[in-house]
Amino acid sequence: MQIYSPNMLKTFSECEKKYELKYIKKINIPQPALVFEKGKKIHALANYYLRGDCIDKFLSSLSAEEYSLWQKLLNNEYFQKTYVNSEYNLTAKLEDFWYGGRLDAFMKSGNNYFILDYKTGAIPKNPETDFQTMVYLICAERILEKGWGKNFALSFIYIDLKNDKNHLIEFTPERKLLYEDELIKTCKKIAAVQIFSKNPNRCNFCEYNKLCN
Repeated sequence: MQIYSPNMLKTFSECEKKYELKYIKKINIPQPALVFEKGKKIHALANYYLRGDCIDKFLSSLSAEEYSLWQKLLNNEYFQKTYVNSEYNLTAKLEDFWYGGRLDAFMKSGNNYFILDYKTGAIPKNPETDFQTMVYLICAERILEKGWGKNFALSFIYIDLKNDKNHLIEFTPERKLLYEDELIKTCKKIAAVQIFSKNPNRCNFCEYNKLCN
């Protein structure tokens, strides 16, 4: 069973050829570990903290910059809400296609539920229509409907730790229809492709560039 992640959908929308190399031919281009180190530390620390584990060893390993980011997250109003789950895998099916991802944290306040996604770098340029937003909200709603029926409100929060800001996206009925249509349309495009073409406008920034030429 193929489960489409936000990264898969975003990659296909940006460049079909990169999608083919990365997700069909399974060619992996190693990335410098330092690029992701900061984010990995904050995400691991947040997960242990929310689960109630001891985080003393994690704190002692943080740099001054990382500790500052952690303090911003710790004091964030949404991070302080009631814990539901963290580092949580979720999936949902629309028509013939499965979608899924791994959310950073799931919080609540009364009947209001919040998907948190903390970023140590930049948040998406168009967060309301980013595939991560679409997939996570669609999947989370399915899970909530099984346990809480229709009596809940759901939102996605991008927590911009670098600038100490929040970007909230409410999951309205209008957005649900828009998201479902876009997800299904994108997957139908993927299924229909015979020859994956490259997007020359993105070649200069692509780690797969040498494999395309």
